[in-house]
Amino acid sequence: MRGIIVNIMAVMIDLHNHSHYSDGVLSPSEVVCLAKESGCNVFALTDHDTTDGLAEAQQEANNQQIKLIHGVEISAMWNNMTIHIVGLNIDKNNPILCSGLKQHQDFRKTRAEKMARGLGGAGVVGAMEKTRALAKTDMLTRTHFAQMLIQEGICKDMKSVFRRFLTGKKPGGVGGKWAQFDAVIEWIHAAGGKAVLAHPLRYRMTNTKIQRMLSHLSNAGLDGVEVITAYSTDEEITLMSKWADETNLLYSCGSDYHGWGNQRVQIGRLKDFPNTHRTIWNSWN
Repeated sequence: MRGIIVNIMAVMIDLHNHSHYSDGVLSPSEVVCLAKESGCNVFALTDHDTTDGLAEAQQEANNQQIKLIHGVEISAMWNNMTIHIVGLNIDKNNPILCSGLKQHQDFRKTRAEKMARGLGGAGVVGAMEKTRALAKTDMLTRTHFAQMLIQEGICKDMKSVFRRFLTGKKPGGVGGKWAQFDAVIEWIHAAGGKAVLAHPLRYRMTNTKIQRMLSHLSNAGLDGVEVITAYSTDEEITLMSKWADETNLLYSCGSDYHGWGNQRVQIGRLKDFPNTHRTIWNSWN
């Protein structure tokens, strides 16, 4: 995946998307086809802590004549909080990256079992079986449990699910045991990729704390930050661009598409960049 040259003014780019190999609904092939139908020219598949869907996605991308960026979204710890770091333009077969992802996959299995037990204790009958029915692979995420609770009529939306069940000391809350942020950045760099902080304004932090996080991550080698997401306002894009410039981070963008019916995110439907010379893909030229 080297030698990529793209022009933001001529193409639609979306560098954060999911398939059913993590917590998305569609297969990798279906996500690639949808990206093509949406007018996307450059597209990244970035499943949580796994690269298993990339081979299928690449085959379909070749058929659809769309540029596929091999990616992964990795959970990480910063200041005892869980954050997400996207690896872009990676070698999915790199042994250091594969070893790190295997650690996280093992923890996800343990976490799912604990979440199911916690929900069972709160009166949610058959939590594990009902959640497994929504997943296409063995990867069970908090999103799967959340969608199960919505489909069962226990909660009305994602916000109420996390407020009632899946965070902190709530019945389905299980603390993260992810690698530290600097280790995750090293995994991505070992695989030849660029490390990008995902959706920085989604974390429950003050502006001051977000700026401190960006500084810490930049000093640890972070390459970029998602300046534009599906929900970004013009004011937020201006603010994130400013913070990225101050911490010497490049700009990335991504819809974080999953495909669940109660999520209104569309692939490629992103606002324009204020400064195209600072984009992450310029470093791939």
